[in-house]
Amino acid sequence: MLGRALMPRQLPTINANATVTNTLRGGTQTNAMNDRPTTSSNSEFPRRTPRQPGFLLAALTLAVTLLAGCSPERSEPETTAPPAATVPAADLVLRGGKVATVDKALGEAQAVAISGAEIVAVGSNEDISAYVGDDTQVVELDGRFVMPGFIEGHGHFMSLGRARQILDLNNIRNWDEATNIVAVAVDQSEPGAWIFGRGWHQEKWDTVPTDAVDGVPRNDSMNAVAPENPVFLGHASGHASFANDAALAAAGIGDDTPDPPGGTIVRTPEGKATGLLRETAQRLVSSAIEEYEALRTPEEVDQVERERVFLASQEALANGVTSFHDAGASFATIDFFKTMEAEGALPIRLYVMVRRESNEDMAEQLPNYFMPIEGDDYLTVRSIKRQIDGALGAHGAWLLEPYTDLETTPGLVLEPVEEIERTAEIALEHGFQVNTHAIGDRGNRETLDIYQRVFEAADVDGTAQRWRIEHAQHIDPADVPRFAQMGVIAAMQGIHATSDGPWIPSRLGEERTRLTSYVWRDLIESGAIIGNGTDVPVEPIDPIASYYATVSRMTNKGEKFHPEHVMTRMEALASYTINNAYAAFEEQAKGSITPGKLADIVVLSQDLLTVPEESIPDTQIEMTIVGGVVKYQRSES
Repeated sequence: MLGRALMPRQLPTINANATVTNTLRGGTQTNAMNDRPTTSSNSEFPRRTPRQPGFLLAALTLAVTLLAGCSPERSEPETTAPPAATVPAADLVLRGGKVATVDKALGEAQAVAISGAEIVAVGSNEDISAYVGDDTQVVELDGRFVMPGFIEGHGHFMSLGRARQILDLNNIRNWDEATNIVAVAVDQSEPGAWIFGRGWHQEKWDTVPTDAVDGVPRNDSMNAVAPENPVFLGHASGHASFANDAALAAAGIGDDTPDPPGGTIVRTPEGKATGLLRETAQRLVSSAIEEYEALRTPEEVDQVERERVFLASQEALANGVTSFHDAGASFATIDFFKTMEAEGALPIRLYVMVRRESNEDMAEQLPNYFMPIEGDDYLTVRSIKRQIDGALGAHGAWLLEPYTDLETTPGLVLEPVEEIERTAEIALEHGFQVNTHAIGDRGNRETLDIYQRVFEAADVDGTAQRWRIEHAQHIDPADVPRFAQMGVIAAMQGIHATSDGPWIPSRLGEERTRLTSYVWRDLIESGAIIGNGTDVPVEPIDPIASYYATVSRMTNKGEKFHPEHVMTRMEALASYTINNAYAAFEEQAKGSITPGKLADIVVLSQDLLTVPEESIPDTQIEMTIVGGVVKYQRSES
């Protein structure tokens, strides 16, 4: 794999308020910086050799930095700086702040020194002053809060970029607004052109049409505004889509088309398809979309894909995200990422899970795609994503008992248990991690059962494998202890709890909700490791919002959703940093501000650990640093 190392260069002093001041010999210049992330050409970043010696020092901190239960105490800084006479000048120094190292041995500090892509020292302002030379770039923090860069523990990278290229339906208040947005898009399109959008969620609307089926409108109004344009609108969860008649016709879906395994074509009482396609039924439209998109030239496809990388990276950096766990990419997409990494064109670090490849192809190809972290890596691959069930909002989560509001079903099985179990066996053979989407209580139990059978058959320690359950939203109390016992990581998303909280009881009932839903406290106290994220673009890639949800459980209705399961501030910080690094086998390189680790750091406007709870959402991302390079800086405007 390719990495990037900084070359010596003249560097200015930066004030975290977003003004760059050149204080080098020869004069002073001030340049306003804007909100757009900055990316550098690969021309000044030669290929980096494999892991640098500093990573050996970082590895020694593993025993004292992992997990929420081992979160750092806020203490007087313990310097790591050697005597002043022996230190070379750093490339970058952050000083005058409150540095949460997320390293128990270091506690809280004031300043950080960075050389190349790595952290070289952490300590007091006085200690780190020894690292400031004539060409050192100095960031005056003025008391601001510094922490390891946020690691997005579960998101969909290219889908985030694509979501910025199509209609945004996240904030619509009702179906009429969706129809109006589509009508405007149709006016701007040629007849026959497809109209794509995503983000709608019927549970968040103020009204629903009276003739709705299963709480979702029929496609009559969409047919009226787009009679000649196929319309395909993805649900916010990604587990359902809405199609007008033109899209259904293009896909060959009629009223008599049978439901596919793991999916539902929702129909009116009279048997007419409403346009709502649940779970795997969405795939029935895929071939028609692929046929339409095949009209593009290879150059146009490449341009669109690169734009998605840029748009996703720009949004991630503006939100303080320095690493991104991409929950699913094909071998072809990974090859594309490899090309971009070789060009130095990946602005943030990606931990990619192999997705939508057959067991046969994975058995043959996985050895060619095993890419653990080496040095200043921007692309690592060593895991596989599977999906046992769907989403609760779309009645697709697999439950032990039927839905309270849809008693005819306990949910859907999206991928057969036997197929996932075979994937797990292949993964174990090739040293790959398995990360299985499971939302319902039965989905979680079945996944744990699969993992247990595979571990026992191979006589291996599950903890060493670090297999994950993605989402882990609704867990029967009997299954909670099994996560820690088997070493299974709960890769959850804090923001889902407060976003879904107001309507979960309508699906599960009050008692089942209380016992099974987002039981973080139970998991932590049982010894389980919890990672955090947003599932972007299901939710905005906003770690501050997800952090706030994790420590408050405050919904948008102004009510706390079972607050007995809140995390402490430090547990939540660990869930977004060192825990996610551990969940990717990368804790030796990132997740804490420790000498020898990569200089992936974020500067915030206020202290997440001490600011009043209600003020946490007001926190601003001031600066995002990846590998020692300032890639985003907030402008004062």
